[in-house]
Amino acid sequence: MHNYIALIRKDADSGYGVSFPDFPGVVTAGTDLDDARRMAQEALALHVEGMEEDGEAIPEPSALETIMADQENSDAVATMLFQKRKA
Repeated sequence: MHNYIALIRKDADSGYGVSFPDFPGVVTAGTDLDDARRMAQEALALHVEGMEEDGEAIPEPSALETIMADQENSDAVATMLFQKRKA
């Protein structure tokens, strides 16, 4: 299992948006925090599964400290998601 960071942000006019620093372009959203986390886990699993099927290299997880040191992430709440990867 690998631990990946998901960044959750509250959008002013809608729900909670989620992005993944280790997987640029992968985003999802939820109506509340629980829904956002659930959707994030699903999005991460589907994306990694697709990468594995395509033979793409899966990145190693970045450290929380590295992600949060980026000024663009200062308004986000970080949550850790677990992703089982093929051996």
